Amino acid sequence: MLLSKRSRSGNCLVNKIMNIEKKTSLALYSNMLKIRLVEEEIASRYNEQEMRCPVHLSIGQEAAATGVGFALTQKDKVFSTHRSHAHYLAKGGDLRKMIAEIYGRATGCIGGRGGSMHIMDPEVGMMASIPIVGSCIPLAIGSALSDSLDGNPLISVAYLGDASIEEGVFHESANFAKLSNLPVLFVCENNLYSVYTHINERQPQRLISSIPEAHGIPTVHCDGNDIEAVYASTLRALDNIRSQNGPFFLLLDTYRWREHCGPNFDNDLGYRSEQEFMEWKMKDPVEQYRRKLLTKKVITKEADLELTDNIQKEITVAFDFAQKSPFPDLETAINHVYA
Repeated sequence: MLLSKRSRSGNCLVNKIMNIEKKTSLALYSNMLKIRLVEEEIASRYNEQEMRCPVHLSIGQEAAATGVGFALTQKDKVFSTHRSHAHYLAKGGDLRKMIAEIYGRATGCIGGRGGSMHIMDPEVGMMASIPIVGSCIPLAIGSALSDSLDGNPLISVAYLGDASIEEGVFHESANFAKLSNLPVLFVCENNLYSVYTHINERQPQRLISSIPEAHGIPTVHCDGNDIEAVYASTLRALDNIRSQNGPFFLLLDTYRWREHCGPNFDNDLGYRSEQEFMEWKMKDPVEQYRRKLLTKKVITKEADLELTDNIQKEITVAFDFAQKSPFPDLETAINHVYA
């Protein structure tokens, strides 16, 4: 695998001369497909009113989470946002526990206490999901500082959106991470919108990557819908961090298909055009990779159908498990409350 960096500004165009093994290609595709099918099922069932929490879906953004998560070790730590399902599943999270959590059941990954926006499972390194914009970033910094002081060779990942760059906590965290040479990977999923406001209405005409670069942090900028580019870029970033070169920043261009919060499409609101939506939908990361694997004969149509069917069965089992699970006991309501 060869990666090349383009431009003095640090924007990377990852020229991939990549011989990804068939096993790896299939795993990347399977993970993306699983995330897509799970979230489509969440969307289709949401109006049943049994998931009593907001949901922020990553449909259209699956390659970003999968490419990063697949490159991490199980012990590496992830700090996520309100849009956390994909990050959790890509990190190896338990689908049954995630769905149970969204249903508010005691068998959920945090006992039904957090719902969709607070997915957490330390067993797979999913340390926190925080819905307040930018709030997971300082947690990742603190985690990296602790591991650095203790001599633990782990990397902490801070997922953030393009709007988080506008928050003071990002700049404070980036400055401290660089100053202290911390093992932090910042992963910015730029889907162009902060709720309903386009990035061009919120930020001056500049490259997002110029912001971490101003703090002295190296960056890679790539197509966040190209799973192999994301995976290769993440491997490069992790190698740089593990070589004790301090923090790294990944900028991944992608696009959410559904509404900011909820199961529906919302193009009718007028904040984005149907043309823009369709242009991005043509870049569907799952379908692009499916076609590539079929063309390269990495997978057959029959095997693809079998894979899809097996994932759907797993999803059915997970929802059945969640709906049959008990709600938390009221006597435990104040457990883990510290203030």
